[in-house]
Amino acid sequence: MATDVYREALRLAADIRDKYLRAVTYAKIGYYMYKARKPEYGTAFKYAFNAASSIENPVLMVRALLEIGTYLWLTGSKTARKVFGQAHDAIVEFPDAVRDDLLNELVMRLLELGLVDDALFYVSDIKDTVKRNDLLLRILRVYLKRGNMRKAAMIIGQIDEEPWHSIAAIEAIKEHLKREEFGSAIRVLSELRSEYWLGEAMKEVAIYLKTSDVPKATYEKFVDIALSLSGEAGSDVLNSLLIGLGSQGELEFVMGILKKLPEEQRWKVLEGIVRASADKVDILKRLLGLLKGEEYERMAVFVMDQLLSRPVDGGYAELVKSIGERTKEDAVLVKVATYLSKLGDFEKAWKFASRVRGHYLRSLAFGSIAVAKLKAGDIDGAIDAALEVRDPKWGSWLLSEILTKILELQAKGEVLEDIHERAEYQKSLWEGG
Repeated sequence: MATDVYREALRLAADIRDKYLRAVTYAKIGYYMYKARKPEYGTAFKYAFNAASSIENPVLMVRALLEIGTYLWLTGSKTARKVFGQAHDAIVEFPDAVRDDLLNELVMRLLELGLVDDALFYVSDIKDTVKRNDLLLRILRVYLKRGNMRKAAMIIGQIDEEPWHSIAAIEAIKEHLKREEFGSAIRVLSELRSEYWLGEAMKEVAIYLKTSDVPKATYEKFVDIALSLSGEAGSDVLNSLLIGLGSQGELEFVMGILKKLPEEQRWKVLEGIVRASADKVDILKRLLGLLKGEEYERMAVFVMDQLLSRPVDGGYAELVKSIGERTKEDAVLVKVATYLSKLGDFEKAWKFASRVRGHYLRSLAFGSIAVAKLKAGDIDGAIDAALEVRDPKWGSWLLSEILTKILELQAKGEVLEDIHERAEYQKSLWEGG
C-alpha cells in the first residue's frame, strides 16, 4: 500500500460498490485519520455523509447514520448528537415493527457510547413493551453503577409491567444495600407487588446482611426465608459416568452405551467428553474416528469451536488438518482455515479456505487469513486474501473490513480478531434490511 496510507484508503474506499459499506468505511477512515492527527479527517466524514445520502434503502440509510454518528462521537464532535437525532427523526416514520427494531439499535448504540440520558430520552418512543422494558433495565443498571439513584428511582416508576418492575426494584435494592442505605432499600422492598419477587428480594437482602456487620439476630428471619426459596439442582449420574469414562479413553465402551440412549442425551455426553478432553489430542482424534456422517460433522464443529475458544497450540495442527481433509461442510472448513491461519500455516489455511463454496462463509475463511496476515505484518498478503472473495457484495464487505483493519494497525499497533462477529452482524443487516 502507498506511503500515504490514509489517502490511499480513501481512494480504495471509493471503489466499494455497496453504498452502505462505502459510507461506513469513510466514517471509519475519518476516525482513524483523527486518531492520527490528520486535519483532513473531516473530508472523510463529508464523503461518508454523501454516500449515506445516496442510499436508496431507508433502513440501511438509518443504520449508516448510526455508524457515522458513532465514529463522529469518538472524535469528540458534538455534531454526533445531531446525527443521532436525524436518525431518530427518520426512524419514527417507519411502520411499528421496523421502527421499534431501529429504535432499539439507536438506544443500544447510545448506551455503548455512554450517552445514557440520550438513550433514556429516545427509549420512550418504543411501542413494544418487551423491547422498551428490556432497554429500561439496561439504562437503569448504568445509572445504578454511576450512583445516580434519583434517575434509577424515576425509571422504576416508569416501568409498570411485570416482571420488569420487580427486576428493576431488586437491582435498586442491591445497590441501596451496597451503599448501606437500608431505609431506601426497605422502601423499595415494600413497593414490590409480587410474592415471588418479594421472596427473591428478601433473599438478596438476607445474603447481603449475612455478610455485613449488621447484628445477626435482627435479620435472621430474612436469611431463613431466602434459603427456603432456593432450590437444589440434581445431576445426571449416567451422563457424568460416561463422560468420565470417555475422557479416560474408554471410548469404545462409551459408544456402545450411547447407541441405546436418546439422541439428545447422546449429544450431551459427546460434548461433555470433548470439553473434558480438550487438552488430550489423542482422545479427540479417536473420538472423531468413531463417528460417521452427520454425527461426525456435528462433533467436528463442536471440537473446532472448543479449540478456537482456547489459545492456539501447534500440538493440535495435525488434528485440525485431518478434520479439514475429512469434512464436507463449509462451516467446518472455515473453522479449520481460521485455526491454521492463527498458527501461521497460511498455505494449508488457504487450501481449505479455497474449498469453501458459499460467499458468506468464504468471506469468513479468507477474512481470518487476512487478519492473521495483518498481524504478521503482511499487508499485501491480507489484501490478496480479501480479493479471493469475488462475490460483489461480500467482496466489498471484506475489502472494507480489511482496509479498516489496516488503519487500525497503523493507529493502535494491533488488529482486533472480530471478522466473524462483524460478518454475522453484516449478514443480519442484509437479511433484515
